[in-house]
Amino acid sequence: MYLNKTQRAEIYSQYGQNAQDSGTAESQIAQFSFRIAHLTEHLKKNKKDFSTQLSLVKMVGKRRDLLNYLKQIDIARYRAIVEKLNLRR
Repeated sequence: MYLNKTQRAEIYSQYGQNAQDSGTAESQIAQFSFRIAHLTEHLKKNKKDFSTQLSLVKMVGKRRDLLNYLKQIDIARYRAIVEKLNLRR
């Protein structure tokens, strides 16, 4: 798999509170962003992979839902994660 335990722990420690913190919205958004970037690169090479395309659309929707949740709960945390991940221009 393209995302092993050490990479996952690195994402969690960088965006969450510690290396095992997989529950916060920030760490989940960061993990979704990494997976979205990976699938986007895959689809650039394999244009007719429609199952991956469907998975990508679902994943973007899940990330959008988490971002909306974070925006409603704490706008400062939302702005910080958007800034860190370069999601908006």
